[in-house]
This record gives sequence, C-alpha cells and structure tokens, in this order.
Amino acid sequence: MSIAEVRQTAEHKMQQSVESFKSNLAKVRTGRPNPQLLDTVHVDYYGSMLPLSQVANLTLLDARTIGVAPWEKGMGAKIEKAIRESDLGLNPASQGDLIRVPMPPMTEERRRELTKVVRGEGEAAKIAIRNLRRDANDAVKKLLKDKLVSEDDDRRSQEDIQKLTDRMITEVDRLVASKEQDIMAV
Repeated sequence: MSIAEVRQTAEHKMQQSVESFKSNLAKVRTGRPNPQLLDTVHVDYYGSMLPLSQVANLTLLDARTIGVAPWEKGMGAKIEKAIRESDLGLNPASQGDLIRVPMPPMTEERRRELTKVVRGEGEAAKIAIRNLRRDANDAVKKLLKDKLVSEDDDRRSQEDIQKLTDRMITEVDRLVASKEQDIMAV
C-alpha cells in the first residue's frame, strides 16, 4: 500500500462519515416537515418489520403536513399505529386511503434541545473523522517503519492528512451551523 492509497482511503472514509452525518441531520426535525423524518418508523408487513418508505409513498401535502399513501389498502391502520407508537410524538389521522401526519409547532425549549442533539451528532462525526486520521497516520508510520517511504514523505503525508481532516471537520461545522439556523428559525 502506498501513501497515495492510504490518503485516498482516508478521504473516502471521511467523506462517508460526512454523508452519514448529513443523513442523520435530515432526520432531526426543523420547523418544517420532512418525509425523511419517518424513515425510522417500521411497520409490521406480514410478519416482518419494514421501513415505512417500503410500504407507502411519503409526500409533503403542505407546509405542516406529511402525507402517507399506503400501497396496499389493508396497511393503513398498521401504518397509523406504527407512526403513533414511534417516539416522534406525531398523531396521524386517516383520511380515506391517505394518512395525514400533521407536524405540531415546535416550542422554544424543544428547539434548544434539538440544537443540542445536532451538536452532539456533529461531535460524533468529528470524532469519527479524527479516528480515521489516526488510522491513516498509523498506516503511513507502518510504511515508514517497514522502510517503504522516507521520513520526508511521512511528514508530508501527515500534513496532507491533517489538511484533509481540517477540511472535513470544517464541513461538519458548517452543516451543524446551517441545521441550527434552520431549527431556530420560527
């Protein structure tokens, strides 16, 4: 394995950490509804638990309502029950074949709690990125120990990996700030 391969692997894994963080942020509720909010809800579908998105079509009906259209007529009651029992605090209402999920307005206290959750998620993403930096630096040090690279190459690659890490952490900070702004906007 060469220094370039170590760096490329580290960059790829760091990028995956940032993408994972983005998907986690999408699940945190802001003032407006997002169908991804219901991704964590699982429904009993003939004995197996499936994500809601695999048994129904999720859409935004208006600025405060998510629409859930089951693909099978008999699934409506099960979907409604699954949403109600989830820890999201939502109260779905059936309207013919469509299930309407109104999003209650958020209180100031709840907004502050959510910003803490976002900061915690951001810190977890930063820790993952720093761990990847450590793994990449260890891999380069092993190459140095095995005399496959020079000390200058080792130092240059560590600086390069540090710049990459700084760039990824800056991206995470930017995403956290953006999400906090979304949450606190009334």
